[in-house]
Amino acid sequence: MLAPNYLPEARHSLIAELADTLEPSSLHWLSGYFAGVAQARQPARETVAPPLAVAAAPAPDGAQRLTILYGSQTGNAKRVATQLHEQVLAQGLEARLVRADQYKAKDLKDEQLLYVVMSTQGDGDPPDDSIAWVEFVLGKRAPKLPRLKYAVLGLGDSSYPSFCGISQKIDERLAELGARRLQDAGTADLDLETVTVPWQGRALALASEALTPAAPAAHQATVTPLRPQTEKFTREHPFQAEVLLNQVITGRGSDKDIRHLELSLAGSQLRYEPGDALGIWPVQDDTLVARILEASALNAADTIEHQGTRRPLGEWLGRHRELTVLTRPFLTALAERAGRNELKDLLKPEARDSLAAYLGSHQLIDALREWPARWTGPELVAALRPLTPRLYSIASSAAVAEDEVHLTLAHVAFDKEGEARWGVASHFLAERAEGDTVPVFIEENTRFRLPADSARDIIMIGAGTGVAPFRSFVQARAESDATGRNWLFFGNPHFTSDFLYQTEWQQALKDGHLNRIDLAFSRDQADKVYVQHRLLERGADVYDWIQAGAHIYVCGDAERMARDIHATLLEIARDQGGLDEEGARQWLDDLSAQGRYARDVY
Repeated sequence: MLAPNYLPEARHSLIAELADTLEPSSLHWLSGYFAGVAQARQPARETVAPPLAVAAAPAPDGAQRLTILYGSQTGNAKRVATQLHEQVLAQGLEARLVRADQYKAKDLKDEQLLYVVMSTQGDGDPPDDSIAWVEFVLGKRAPKLPRLKYAVLGLGDSSYPSFCGISQKIDERLAELGARRLQDAGTADLDLETVTVPWQGRALALASEALTPAAPAAHQATVTPLRPQTEKFTREHPFQAEVLLNQVITGRGSDKDIRHLELSLAGSQLRYEPGDALGIWPVQDDTLVARILEASALNAADTIEHQGTRRPLGEWLGRHRELTVLTRPFLTALAERAGRNELKDLLKPEARDSLAAYLGSHQLIDALREWPARWTGPELVAALRPLTPRLYSIASSAAVAEDEVHLTLAHVAFDKEGEARWGVASHFLAERAEGDTVPVFIEENTRFRLPADSARDIIMIGAGTGVAPFRSFVQARAESDATGRNWLFFGNPHFTSDFLYQTEWQQALKDGHLNRIDLAFSRDQADKVYVQHRLLERGADVYDWIQAGAHIYVCGDAERMARDIHATLLEIARDQGGLDEEGARQWLDDLSAQGRYARDVY
């Protein structure tokens, strides 16, 4: 609580009430904002740039500047890096915020203070916007860095064995190059704030010690005061969107349950662009919650306190804990209680492949049943990862759908020993009826955008539900009368049952809004044919389109489909462009740096 001489007593309850309603990320933003307001009310010589500025003015001679470099696949690393940047600027310190693919490699040797915030994609890969930078830092061309002080914050997913693998490699590599580590590398799981908030606080304190406050500029911008506004819906404060349509779009005989969902955003003021994602806050299925309680011999009605919050255990499990994805930290906690050598052996470093296979084929309920252990309610809640939102590529253009948003959803469900298993968000959405509501927010994806020049051609490659953003792209290009050509590669198992949005694509071809379409239905012939095979067959035309300025987009599974497409594009560059292996990689890296090779992978 602030002392009365700084804040009138009458305002204490108002501030406390506001703080109770906000998430940590919002509180951090407000701290920077109010610091900026206070600075703006001081004499002109003390005025600082607005906390929300993207970049600070160049540092004066002799003063250090902080560079915050981030690499982000789904937006989390960008959000954390932006929060830190705002806090640093609010202290009147020089800092710049740079996405990894916008960073000039030659600048690294001159850096004096560098913070890296980077996610790990899948099981140990860098995010798409960081591939070239990571290769440079880990490669032989990286310079010695004796003047550099640095800190690294990694974001990852502990359901993969290589948890935060990229950030740890960067942290170790910078030290090898002679840089001085200011604090240990942070490794944040999907419950980001438990790691990112204290790491940011320490990083801010270190920046304040290392940097000289910026000299006043002749003409500094001032902070715009808060104005009353309509309710703003965000990740922390989602909008309850009504379900308008929940329709199966796979045909009879398909082994896939793929839905087309239409949700209403009327009254939300939420806006999206082609390429953006819709965030969904799911609720766990009651049946699964009951099975977890039975396997752990606990009572749903028991009140459990965790980190200062008290809730019934059933509510903790149903709305606030991850119950489908199995993680290494949970298995570690389970091993401590079960005392089984087989489980302890699975967690040893040399069993990495076996652990990956187990995590990929089992869910939480399977582990609880296979390795019985005694749990208390608080122990179980603490061991489980917090439930986090899922992101789905938006399958509509707002120019056409107006105040609606559409999704293409694969209901992830399978049978294990006569009992159903499912993905938490896909099952939650698949079970929603028309008239139900779903908590949603918009997640921008600025790296997956249509070309600013509508005369540019685009090549879209998607398999299964990876076709979703391309429905949005074609709608938007048709509505804006874009003159660039549109070419779609689409794959799924069977033509008759799995050709998603078939009539729409056929109509788009007829109307001239889709210029070419190549299809790969893998199970309709003896030899399996995938989108990468069709891409290679059309290699000459694909290369010609790209060399003439086309943008190429890939959406789908990161572990298999996206890797295969990447390898195929390298092969096309070698075959059609006459490039060697290094030249082909550089060609793709250049396309990515130009924003002409973009991937939305999961």
